[in-house]
Amino acid sequence: MYISFALSIFLSAFLLFQIQPLIGKFILPWFGGAPAVWTTAMLFFQALLTGGYAYAYWLIRHVKIKLQTFIHAALILFSIAVLIGLSLAWASPITPDASWKPQNVDAPIVHIFTLLLVSVGLPYFILAANGPLMQAWFSRNFPNQSYARLYSLSNLGSLLGLLAYPVLIEPFLTLRAQGWMWSIGFALFGFFAVWIAFRSSRASPLSPVEVDSPSSSGHPSPALFTLWLALSATASLFLLSVTNQISQEVAVIPFLWILPLTIYLLSFIITFSGERVYNRKAYALLFVVSTALTLFVMLNATSLHIYWQIGAYCLLLFAACMLCHGELYLLRPDAEHLTTFYLMVSIGGAFGGLFVSLIAPVIFNGYWEFFVGLAMTIGIALTVLREKSHMALNAVEATTQKARFVFTVFALVTVMLTVLSNSFSGGLFSRRNFYGVIRVREVMVPGINEAAYAMAHGITVHGLQFIDRDLRDIPTAYFVRGSGAGLAILNHPKYGKGMRVGMLGVGAGTLTVYGQPGDAYRLYEINPVVIELAEGQGGYFSFVRDSQADVTLVPGDARISLERELADGDSQQFDVLALDVFSSDSIPVHLVTKESFALYLRLLAPDGIIAANVTNLHLDLQPVFWQLAKYYGLSMVRVNYEGDENGGYVSHWILLARDPALLNIPAIQERAVDLRGYSTNIQLWTDDYSNLFQILK
Repeated sequence: MYISFALSIFLSAFLLFQIQPLIGKFILPWFGGAPAVWTTAMLFFQALLTGGYAYAYWLIRHVKIKLQTFIHAALILFSIAVLIGLSLAWASPITPDASWKPQNVDAPIVHIFTLLLVSVGLPYFILAANGPLMQAWFSRNFPNQSYARLYSLSNLGSLLGLLAYPVLIEPFLTLRAQGWMWSIGFALFGFFAVWIAFRSSRASPLSPVEVDSPSSSGHPSPALFTLWLALSATASLFLLSVTNQISQEVAVIPFLWILPLTIYLLSFIITFSGERVYNRKAYALLFVVSTALTLFVMLNATSLHIYWQIGAYCLLLFAACMLCHGELYLLRPDAEHLTTFYLMVSIGGAFGGLFVSLIAPVIFNGYWEFFVGLAMTIGIALTVLREKSHMALNAVEATTQKARFVFTVFALVTVMLTVLSNSFSGGLFSRRNFYGVIRVREVMVPGINEAAYAMAHGITVHGLQFIDRDLRDIPTAYFVRGSGAGLAILNHPKYGKGMRVGMLGVGAGTLTVYGQPGDAYRLYEINPVVIELAEGQGGYFSFVRDSQADVTLVPGDARISLERELADGDSQQFDVLALDVFSSDSIPVHLVTKESFALYLRLLAPDGIIAANVTNLHLDLQPVFWQLAKYYGLSMVRVNYEGDENGGYVSHWILLARDPALLNIPAIQERAVDLRGYSTNIQLWTDDYSNLFQILK
């Protein structure tokens, strides 16, 4: 019987954390590939986890044993029936069809929550409740054994579920196959859980368990509840803020979502394995060292390799989570209050997610929640180091003092950072929304000693325009005349003859400087802040306003907008279609798949050119475009520009065309990279399959 409980807990945890990267990757393209999709999904899962724990608490505390079994079994069987019904309408039981794509992205969080609730809400709720339920029923069957190791087993299952996705699932299976495999796994788990529930219902009522729990005397105090909340919230806040840092400046890759979450779970496994593995002083020292290393990496982000950045953030996250979860283990209750403990821990985790996803974007102009989590962890470290041993944790007064200290640190740091964020945002303009933080700074261009306004998203500059009125019409940054985009437009046969140009990703609107009378430029942008700045808000950028072409800005995800226009009978027939969505390190994968290129080619004139900006610190996109060119029979040229001191940045562009003659001209060939002998064996990317991990530099 013990093996049955252990297997059920392991399977539910495995499935619980397998679904997160799967469904996150599936819905990511529908929201422009924004990194915030993952943190929003995490908030949803944390909230539903809390709901599952609350359900388990209610079932154990307020429902008779026999009725517990029937309620839970009925819920599981109903969930399986729902999956069967959805499988008749969708490609798989958990992957919604195209009709669920949002028509606009004005309220992305609401759309994401709705999608997740409909597709995986009920199964996830059941899986979330399974852990505490099985551990409570286990304690009823084995009253003289500790549940702590089952908790570690649950986290081990979660860890393996996460690690299996980027290693065994994502590289080899399409999203449709993944959805079917997970759904079948859930159905098998469900029938197994129903069997265990009926067997367990024959056990005697729950008996108090004698374990080595420091907080097992009496009912948990309000101060102890507060500390459970604070410790779990801090770990959750740190998890999501570190994930934000990595996703914003590295890539929106399931592997890089999974890595921080893996570390988070690993800390649970280690700390709940026993007191001997948690050494307060050792982990406090590790936290100090990793904090110093991370701050160094943040100050030198552009000059350090991606692995140093990821390593520093992950080491800091590990140290912080070990401190938080180690203290949670020392404060664990006896089995009688097990479901209460899990409920409070999950509420704390949900609050951490709520702060990062909903509160921080409102009160901060930057990703300051990372420093809130850092300060909270410093407060926890200082608190635990003041105590000679964990035996003092059982004292109500000591617990109350710790809780007051930690929350005082949180309040002070949050207020301080709110003031700093809104008063000293580090530029002339700074605004944060679902799609990131956009800043405008005044910079000096050294070559001509002229001031310019620069638009930046994180460490990536998306546009540059000189302040001097006589220099305002000079193309800069990645769009100078010698860049791939500049060459494609200036040397196209229709240049100056009523040219039609499309652009995915607006930036400062620099490309419109090439517009001539009679030209039509159509720019697609998902971030409303970028659109406002490009249109002239604040007086920083005037490329769009001053262009001689007829310029139209289209809000929303570029691919969804293009699909809608094509469905309405507007084929555009672009002479040049520029893709400037890959220069940031968080690239939208759905814009570089087989299906997306089929769309582009339908919108492209017969003698049209696709120009893609593949300038990237950490990702090599050339193999992806090579396979797309090969699949569609397109000619491909790579144009590298080495940059200059007059506002021109280093840039790498891929030019693609049906007609080789369009690219086989001296102006382009002089800057073309020799690709003779080049080949790649990566698989063609589709909407159902992609793997960013394989193109990391």
